[in-house]
Amino acid sequence: MDVKTALIVGAGAGLSAAVARRLAARGTRVALAARSMETNLALAEEAGGRAYRCDAAEPEEVEALFAAVEADLGAPGFVLFNPSYRVRGSLVELSPHEVEKSLKVTALGGFLVAQQAAKRMIEAGEGAIFFTGASASVKGFAGSAPFAMGKFALRGLAQSIARELQPKNIHVAHFIIDGAILTPARTEPADQPQSMLEPDAIAASYMSVLDQERSAWSFEVELRPWLEKF
Repeated sequence: MDVKTALIVGAGAGLSAAVARRLAARGTRVALAARSMETNLALAEEAGGRAYRCDAAEPEEVEALFAAVEADLGAPGFVLFNPSYRVRGSLVELSPHEVEKSLKVTALGGFLVAQQAAKRMIEAGEGAIFFTGASASVKGFAGSAPFAMGKFALRGLAQSIARELQPKNIHVAHFIIDGAILTPARTEPADQPQSMLEPDAIAASYMSVLDQERSAWSFEVELRPWLEKF
């Protein structure tokens, strides 16, 4: 797919940075949105893109983000949703407020971003919306109920809107990242090389799906290190 403008929501130094670099290398104008601007500004400078501040859980901020990107760079033809919020704890000890925040960021945020993206892509007659999932999208682990709730909901959202939007020439895809992703702050154990996912390898898969012919679109792709048990 020839994408002139892309928007990555939940931008950070790992996967988002790798996707941004690959998009920029293709000549795509890249917008990067995050709650914190410090890392985001550095990433935008590296990728030759523009940084925006946005809390994906807030409807007004998401709406304002899309309006600003459209005015600055043009309506995004590709949108990647990456944000999530994780809180751990046993069921009886979890804070309802923290659980609510997890669901708002991970699930409601996905809905808000997809809604704004779809409005513009339906008008344009094409587009792509990708969601980053996790092992928790299909497996609820003990002590991690809020994260599983949010990721299960995000996957359900993706399935639903794929059925609605793909007949309108909008490619919706959900990626299950089944394993830990390497970041500058998180490295592999010395005795377990290649036990974590390389961000650039994940980004290559995202670009491959983005380039698929519509006669053979993928909806869901699972990615894991070759050593990961599943």
